[in-house]
Amino acid sequence: MATASRPEKKILWFARLEYRFHAWRERRARASGRRPAVAAFPGYGGTEWVRVLGRVLIPPKEARRERGEYAGVRGWRSFVAVPIANATVTVTIDGVDHEVTADRGGVIDTVVPASLNAGWQTISMHVEGSEPVEARVFIVGDDVRFGVVSDIDDTVMVTALPRPLLAAWNSFVLNEHARQPVPGMAVLLERLMRDNPGAPILYLSTGAWNVAPTLVRFQRRHLFPSGALLLTDWGPTHDRWFRSGKAHKQRNLQRLAEEFPDIKWLLVGDDGQHDDEIYTAFTAEHPDQVAAVAIRRLTPAEAVLAGGRTAVDDHTAAGVPWVTGDDGSELLERLVDVGVIRDVATGS
Repeated sequence: MATASRPEKKILWFARLEYRFHAWRERRARASGRRPAVAAFPGYGGTEWVRVLGRVLIPPKEARRERGEYAGVRGWRSFVAVPIANATVTVTIDGVDHEVTADRGGVIDTVVPASLNAGWQTISMHVEGSEPVEARVFIVGDDVRFGVVSDIDDTVMVTALPRPLLAAWNSFVLNEHARQPVPGMAVLLERLMRDNPGAPILYLSTGAWNVAPTLVRFQRRHLFPSGALLLTDWGPTHDRWFRSGKAHKQRNLQRLAEEFPDIKWLLVGDDGQHDDEIYTAFTAEHPDQVAAVAIRRLTPAEAVLAGGRTAVDDHTAAGVPWVTGDDGSELLERLVDVGVIRDVATGS
């Protein structure tokens, strides 16, 4: 029994060390005159509630950048901001203030009661008397019956994330303009939004909250439809060296099923991680809440960089359309074939 308990104690010690390190960084940053600010992320909600997402940080000192709207940013700058644990944040929705508390990583992820019209709405957040920052939230109408959940890594953006060294290179070193979209995926997702007015799209990824601003700029630059970002935090927990990306996806899918019991979701992912396994389990548990599953096949080169492919199981007996394709264009064709997307040629 004593031997089995050692790893847990070591991980707990490492987690405590991380918290102390960030507290030391916060003291130094405040001593130099820098103050916390809120980084607001796109959220979502229903007509009577809003899931507010953001993070409280002391940002790094401004570096000289290239001029222009699309000036590039090195990935490492997203990770040097100082997270502020347990900060009290004021969220203002339709003129009403709500006080919420960030977690130990500075992440704001909370549900606030509010009565808002369907569609994109604007709320604001501020901390410690800082200037309020605006955040956009997509409110899902009560009559909406279709939505999209899409992975990001190697589904929307080519990242080769499963390989740690390549993931570190992509996240920390590479200029954000070097990140490439998966061909045809922006067209596919935009088509889905156009054919289903009022439908929500949520980008569910194992990526860190640090890269959320980069992802928003990436989506805008490559014409992906706007949607809420459901990311995670890196680092140890009370009982693990690293947070489980698989559990993060499973937990958020289950949450969406509970929040929107009348919506059928199109689940979009790739065969380089655990998407097929996660979507299979979700479909088995919630068959009436899945419109279809679309899995993008990695190219041979991407599969090598990603450490191989996950075998896509036989889903012929699933009762839910299950399609695969090499890119967004092929997935669009397959979704037309199974009737999830309307065929513009025939009008059916």
